[in-house]
Amino acid sequence: MELQKDKILVLDFGSQYTQLIARKLREIGVYCEIHSHDVSKQEFEVFAPKGVILSGGPDSAAETNRLDIPEFLFTSNVPLLGICYGMQAMAKQLGGEVIKSTQKEFGFAKVQIDAESKLLDSVLDSSKNERSLDVWMSHGDVVISVPPGFSVVGSSANSSVAMMANEERNLFGLQFHPEVHHTKQGKAILEQFVKAVCACETLWNPTNIVEDLVEKIREQVAGKKVLLGLSGGVDSSVVAALLARSIGDQLICVFVDNGLLRFDEVEQVQKMVEKGFGSGSSFDLRIVDAEDVFLDRLSDTNDPEAKRKIIGNTFIEVFEKEAGKLNDIQFLAQGTIYPDVIESAAGKGGKAHLIKSHHNVGGLPSDMSLELIEPLRQLFKDEVRQLGRQLGLPSSIINRHPFPGPGLAVRILGEVKREFLSVLRRADKILIDELHNHELYEKVSQAFVVFLPIKSVGVVGDSRRYDYVVSLRAVETLDFMTATWARLPHEFLDLVSRRIMNEVEEVSRVTYDISSKPPSTIEWE
Repeated sequence: MELQKDKILVLDFGSQYTQLIARKLREIGVYCEIHSHDVSKQEFEVFAPKGVILSGGPDSAAETNRLDIPEFLFTSNVPLLGICYGMQAMAKQLGGEVIKSTQKEFGFAKVQIDAESKLLDSVLDSSKNERSLDVWMSHGDVVISVPPGFSVVGSSANSSVAMMANEERNLFGLQFHPEVHHTKQGKAILEQFVKAVCACETLWNPTNIVEDLVEKIREQVAGKKVLLGLSGGVDSSVVAALLARSIGDQLICVFVDNGLLRFDEVEQVQKMVEKGFGSGSSFDLRIVDAEDVFLDRLSDTNDPEAKRKIIGNTFIEVFEKEAGKLNDIQFLAQGTIYPDVIESAAGKGGKAHLIKSHHNVGGLPSDMSLELIEPLRQLFKDEVRQLGRQLGLPSSIINRHPFPGPGLAVRILGEVKREFLSVLRRADKILIDELHNHELYEKVSQAFVVFLPIKSVGVVGDSRRYDYVVSLRAVETLDFMTATWARLPHEFLDLVSRRIMNEVEEVSRVTYDISSKPPSTIEWE
């Protein structure tokens, strides 16, 4: 089955919501990819999408130095949907008029429907005579006249053109953002575009994805053995389950104890492997003690990007050394997922800036001797979890909080020392244990402790304490591309804080991080 037979191209003009567009389309059941706004005609023709969505962005379509939509798209006979800046640029390039608005629209707005459009068929409830949409706006420019051949479909209090369409050419524009959950009928509009306008079949679902990946893995491996860098997290565990189904005993799992792991991590991974990751069979698991190698190389290193690259290179060296002890190892499997690629600015020409190099993407050496297998490279985290359920993995693995590949090295700000690791492990275990005890673990998406290399004055009994500071971090998210800080009960935070300061004597102060992503990242480094 060709899951990517019907696909949508998302062109990125720099919007913070571009990844949300892609996620919504995947939820609908249609494959899509994010490419740069200046996609070439050759790249476009090779990808062969059935429709194109133009994202929002920070530029002004009213300026002469704006980012333009490639002109060949307007004559490609492929349906186009412009969102926010995408609509404004479309209007400007096709002969409409765009100006900077004196009345900004940020947040909730109501769009009144002024004309019929195939983009709204089955979206509005005709039985209730619905003629408006509850939407989320975020723009500074407005379209004041539509291009020739277009009609105004909807308007809002501050936008005379909130929706426009050229029904004959299948060109559509939305001033609002249908990809955010604040737009009540947003998913229905996107579904109408990809299914009705673009005639895409909804083939992108966990069952089909598993079957497709299993087939591709078998074809790529062709009877050879595969070394999997297993961390015990959901990503590498799903890869393990996929490989087990695809190639069976050709799989060898290597778990590297790099000294940067959480409390009792090695024992927990051993237990998970013994249960066979849902396959009912045991795995060839090799545990490599490389703590001294990693910590020696990280000594005197403070820069987070340098730490990630050191860890990435050292991981590969360890894997290649293990492969050398075995016969016929030609492949290294990893749990790389789409957000890793995007944040490492390694996507297919997307406009994402480098946020941080993921050790398995930006931190890999260029002279690797092993060929990579990354079956999850085009999947978001929620899609990976769906695959895990499809493969029969237990909830203890599927719902396990993500743990960064560089481990605790990026949860210690600055230089990594054994002393700091010991403090962090014990504090982190208290937080995680209490989340389980209070049935909060699965109600937050990710939670951990960060070690701050600063000291604070405290009082213990009648004595002065001058010791380290840690920060608790807990977030809620669907896709890990955006996140809000978790509103944990004050009583719970009080308990965790008291336990840490009483049981981890090197800590004199506990803080709670209330930053969301964006502007912050989930991890501190």
